[in-house]
Amino acid sequence: MSVQGVQGEERDDYTKEESRELRRRSQRLLRELVRPHRWKLAAIAALVVVATGMTVAGPAILAFGIDTALPALQAGDAVPLWAAGAIYIVAAVLSGVAFYAFTIGTARVSQAVLLTLRRRLFDHTQRLSLEFHEQYTSGRIIARQTSDLESIRDLLDQGLNELVRGVLFMTFTAIAMVALDPMSGVVILVALVPAVLLTRWFQSRSTVLFRETRTTSAQMIVKFVETMTGIRAVKAFRTEPENERDFGDKVEAYRDANFRTIQIFGIYEPGIMMIGGLTIAAVVTVGAFRVLAGDLAVGSLLAVALYARTFFQPIQGIGMFFNGYQSAAAALEKISGVLEEQPTVPEPARPKSLPSARGAIEFDGVSFAYKEGRQVLPDFDLTIPAGQTIALVGTTGAGKSTLAKLVSRFYDPSAGAVRLDGIDLRELADDDLRRAVVMVTQEAYLFSGSVGENIALGRPEATQDEIEAAARAVGAHDFIEALPDGYDTDVAKRGGRVSAGQRQLLSFARAFLADPRVLILDEATASLDIPSERLVQEGLTTLLADRTAIIIAHRLSTVAIADRVLVMEHGRIIEDGSPTELIELGGKFASLHRAWRDSLV
Repeated sequence: MSVQGVQGEERDDYTKEESRELRRRSQRLLRELVRPHRWKLAAIAALVVVATGMTVAGPAILAFGIDTALPALQAGDAVPLWAAGAIYIVAAVLSGVAFYAFTIGTARVSQAVLLTLRRRLFDHTQRLSLEFHEQYTSGRIIARQTSDLESIRDLLDQGLNELVRGVLFMTFTAIAMVALDPMSGVVILVALVPAVLLTRWFQSRSTVLFRETRTTSAQMIVKFVETMTGIRAVKAFRTEPENERDFGDKVEAYRDANFRTIQIFGIYEPGIMMIGGLTIAAVVTVGAFRVLAGDLAVGSLLAVALYARTFFQPIQGIGMFFNGYQSAAAALEKISGVLEEQPTVPEPARPKSLPSARGAIEFDGVSFAYKEGRQVLPDFDLTIPAGQTIALVGTTGAGKSTLAKLVSRFYDPSAGAVRLDGIDLRELADDDLRRAVVMVTQEAYLFSGSVGENIALGRPEATQDEIEAAARAVGAHDFIEALPDGYDTDVAKRGGRVSAGQRQLLSFARAFLADPRVLILDEATASLDIPSERLVQEGLTTLLADRTAIIIAHRLSTVAIADRVLVMEHGRIIEDGSPTELIELGGKFASLHRAWRDSLV
């Protein structure tokens, strides 16, 4: 289990040990991402050393020109002056070229790291089990792939540049000042003490504030995404005012967190500028008296004054690095938390193959609970022969959909085994299972693209003739042909160009084309009106022929085509027989059937 908790649940009340573990985990992930680029980074480090060294050399070369080259020129020797000028130009060119190469190199490495991380996060997230996605909100997933990755990008593209260049510049500048004039170097080092203390205060304070900023930002994004995703429910129940208040509170919390962050910048940046100004005044004043006393050359004074003026400038950049670092560190902790999650339904280490399934299903002593203490199926046994169509009926919560999810292996049983043709699903290769078992749910989701591409989702290599044959088989061909571009019509966002019933027909065509041995229809006709349902009944007969089928439906018109009906109650089968037998029996199914017939009158 990850530090964040079950299925990536994020908290704000971490203990010190948990916080350390979060940092270790995110640092481990960063090392994994950077390791393939270590030689490039070494070359980049060499470039920035050269570039910074050439930049820092400028004032020292000016000091040489004033203190040595000018007197030599007065004596008739122009060589030192020409040499100083040439060296200055070469240093400037080398500095510019090296900084260019450094900037391009770091950008390439950072983009390569981000590309790897984006792909890894996407691949890992879609491979996680259904349990994860049912508990981890879509808004948080979107935040991981967008704002969190953008924070890391900002750090890699800009923050690290500021840090590396700033630290090297200050180090080389201090060395140059001490070499030119040790006393001025001592003044700088003394002034560095309050600057370091102020920076340390800023770092510790910003750690707390930036974590708060990330948390409030994520809460704001989650609320926005959930509201827009569920906009139909919002409109239906007129919850706009409540949503506005809730979102307004989250926006204000985010604003307040940002304002507190700006406040510490308002103290830090002017504080560094004040320390830098006082340091320059001290260096120039002390240096001026020493020039008058003959202890310091004018050129050296000019050089140390230039060094003092620029010495503290990188500290502000380093402070900005902490800004980006805190944001990126919090983001990396969250991303690493998702990557640490393991599928609760893992693929077997040594899978058994099932190249041609027959479709026989067996539940052997199966018990299942979504959460501890909430058992849905207690010691469940069931055998479904290959090619049989069964219908599951019962009240909500009876365990019908749970049974379907176990057959699809969206979940594994807590105890016992679910077998397909005698093979435990936990031992079956994922590819064989997905080829053998297909579920059609009430939510007929259509992806961006054409109608034909959506039908071919389970068989991307299918020909146009095969796609059209599948649509004809389930009664979808006529309405598809009536669309503006037929099978090439773009379904638009989430299938907005077609009705709910038409989306369901397309999902049937998708299942027919995939040609599984086991087909599960989980309330798959719920979105169809009565005329559409009658239209699809013939298609269902074709769809279910020669395959094992499990139908979950409240509409008993769909149940009529089943060979066998199982009536479930509290995770147990209380009636088992053909529709006609159960109606004659006069039990629970007969009662449900009468209620359904009465509803049609």
